[in-house]
Amino acid sequence: MEKLIDQALPVFDIEHDCIISKQGDMTLAFELTLPEIFSLSQQQYEILHQRWVKAIKILPAGSICHKQDWFLEKNFIPGPKRPQQSFLSQSSDSFFSGRPYLDHTCYVMLTKKAASRKPASSLASNLISGSPFPAELLDEQALHDFSDSALQFKRILVDSGLCQMRQLTDQELWSSRSQSGLIERYAYLQAGEKARLVRDIEFKDGLRVGDRHCQLYSLADLQDMPAQCGPWARYEKYSSTSSDFITGFASCLGLLLDCNHIFNQYVLIEDTAATLKKLESKRLRLQSLSLHARENALALEATNEFLNEAISQQRLPVKAHFNVLAWTENKNHLKDLKSKVSSALAQLDAVAKVETVGAPQLFWAGIPGNQADLPMNETFDTFAEQAACFLNLETSYRSSPSPVGLRLGDRLTGKPVQVDLSDEPIELGICTNRNKFIIGPSGSGKSFFTNHLVRSYYETGAHIVLVDVGHSYKGLCELLGGYYFTYSEQTPLCFNPFHLSSGQTLDTEKKESIKTLLVALWKRDDERYKRSEYVALSNALSAYYEHLDRDPNVFPCFDSFYVFLRDEFGAQIDADGVKESDFDLHNFLYVLRPYFRGGDYDYLLNATQNLDLLNERIIVFELDAIQNHPVLFPVVTLIIMEVFISKMRRLIGIRKLILIEEAWKAIAKEGMAQYVQYVFKTVRKFFGEAIVVTQEIEDIISSPVVKQAIINNSDCKILLDQSKYQNKFEDIQKLLGLTENEKAQTLSVNKANDPLRKYKEVFISLAGAVSRVYRTEVSLEEYLCYTTEQTEKLKVEQFTRQHGSVQKGIAALAAQMRQNK
Repeated sequence: MEKLIDQALPVFDIEHDCIISKQGDMTLAFELTLPEIFSLSQQQYEILHQRWVKAIKILPAGSICHKQDWFLEKNFIPGPKRPQQSFLSQSSDSFFSGRPYLDHTCYVMLTKKAASRKPASSLASNLISGSPFPAELLDEQALHDFSDSALQFKRILVDSGLCQMRQLTDQELWSSRSQSGLIERYAYLQAGEKARLVRDIEFKDGLRVGDRHCQLYSLADLQDMPAQCGPWARYEKYSSTSSDFITGFASCLGLLLDCNHIFNQYVLIEDTAATLKKLESKRLRLQSLSLHARENALALEATNEFLNEAISQQRLPVKAHFNVLAWTENKNHLKDLKSKVSSALAQLDAVAKVETVGAPQLFWAGIPGNQADLPMNETFDTFAEQAACFLNLETSYRSSPSPVGLRLGDRLTGKPVQVDLSDEPIELGICTNRNKFIIGPSGSGKSFFTNHLVRSYYETGAHIVLVDVGHSYKGLCELLGGYYFTYSEQTPLCFNPFHLSSGQTLDTEKKESIKTLLVALWKRDDERYKRSEYVALSNALSAYYEHLDRDPNVFPCFDSFYVFLRDEFGAQIDADGVKESDFDLHNFLYVLRPYFRGGDYDYLLNATQNLDLLNERIIVFELDAIQNHPVLFPVVTLIIMEVFISKMRRLIGIRKLILIEEAWKAIAKEGMAQYVQYVFKTVRKFFGEAIVVTQEIEDIISSPVVKQAIINNSDCKILLDQSKYQNKFEDIQKLLGLTENEKAQTLSVNKANDPLRKYKEVFISLAGAVSRVYRTEVSLEEYLCYTTEQTEKLKVEQFTRQHGSVQKGIAALAAQMRQNK
């Protein structure tokens, strides 16, 4: 017999955000925001579990707590194209467009049953019989008292700091002409559609809603429940012999169940005294019958244990029911669906019951506002502590609303998420600085990740200085049109520290940086300079720039400075009576003669191109060929620090970033540790961040100054695959101050990657308070730009020459590679 949904629907009305059923039940609905999956520690699971138990206990007798988790299959849709969107960003959007993932939304319905309501059962449901009017008139005080209880319930959960709750309004519950509400979305299994769409609901030969073939699996019999339960469970896929990776006890029925499904969790709070009285009566009957059957003796023992625990430990007896409603649009997939759900329940050590006869009543009881119609014969007796273990405690990865950050992937599906590692952690009080250090052995994807990080920062308008060893950033720098400084016999390194950018003047900072450089060229490391020499150099620089103002035809560089000192400044200091013992100009000119015209290093400080380093947004200093050079390396490192410090102080309101790759030992050896320490301690005050990238933790700790500067002033720790160190990870854990949960997360990196996709995982910790493992998965175009494989780099260079630019070359090579697949 057919029946119109409007006539059968158990909801009488919605007023003041409260659902009133035709039986007189009151229901308040909330949307619950849960912590992200794989992010909670064992202690946090315990805290959240205790909060749920406490919240359930606050509800009055005759209440029902119904937690309904929706898991819907969706495809990723990139946002609208931004103005001047970069080539790599467009490639990323195209690559991820249509990526399937499981979207999660969680609702909590709190119901107060009408006092005159009869207990529901499979034989009597308002699906087949209902009253057109509430069984009793609801007064305002009843709603007020129940709202107070619901408010306390909400406050208890929110005060944990791990989740948020928002009450749903009339407009979100009840459908309008153009948009479906929560009640209608459940009744028609509308997978996130906002527009209204009416579907037939058929209970003949199973459950079918429109074109969706449904199966309902329940956990309603104690014999089928696991022998033990808890707030969390070991997740074998990511665990190792030295670490336990944990997830929520019921997560296998949540995000880990990869299909369209709704996980319904019911906890019914009844009169405790009445419940215990019934159990005492049951105990007496079983005691009388215990001699006639062993089953009665065992039941008596179980009932005694239940009563003893309830009284001795002040447990709250409740009735519970859990079910999974799964569906597919292809009837041929029902077998696979059954296999997935059964496997998930088996992970709980539970036996699934496929509901056939009871499926209509259980489906109908899931309608928001109709929780009181849950058949009581489908529930079992337990305590609130045990019932709360079966609640889903986690949700999917969330994207940061911040425009700053980088695109990484959800660990389960690879769905793109925006991750802000700089501004949002500062605003939320998680971190006190933006500094980072990245550690990853060779082949772990370290340079690949940092290329992705740098490119993402560049697109937010940041100024970036990179110190590299190994040409890891050449492709990215050329694509972005930055300055790439590298040494070869044909194109030696050349700079011009004397050049002033447009609008720049010789201030104290610029003068000090040039003096530091000149002293480094003049004096040995173990040779001290006199105060008079420093003053003389200061006067020489002031006089030189006054000379440049008088004669615009003189090009500022070391050559013209050298000529000025030799021809004019010498006469000036003679006139001032400066003694040779105070400043030996002849010695200065003699020592610096190799950097003057015709000298061995005359190219180094006389550049005529790439002069405006202050306003250039990305600069890469490749030190591979000179890191052991006794003359070039100290000069270049001084220039690098001068460039970044100049940016740090002059570029007001603009993000600055310095990233130093594998050059720690050389930099520390050349006396650069003090510079590094200064930058790490002060860069946060200038809207900047310092990042160090290294293969070995020993590279950082080899210098005590650098060790303290970096580790103590870097709130963001980024680790790539550390599996080779898992048997001696305690030392790294102690040095970096990682928690046990962070250790387990780190050692789980790349442990169970999807074999059908090419990516590496990365662990990120923010001040020890927030930690996640993400995928670094990129488009083919991004991969070709970031790759450090020599054969692939040569191929990119070949296509770049053929097509005239890096972007066109990468696009052509990517197109060819796709065709050849």
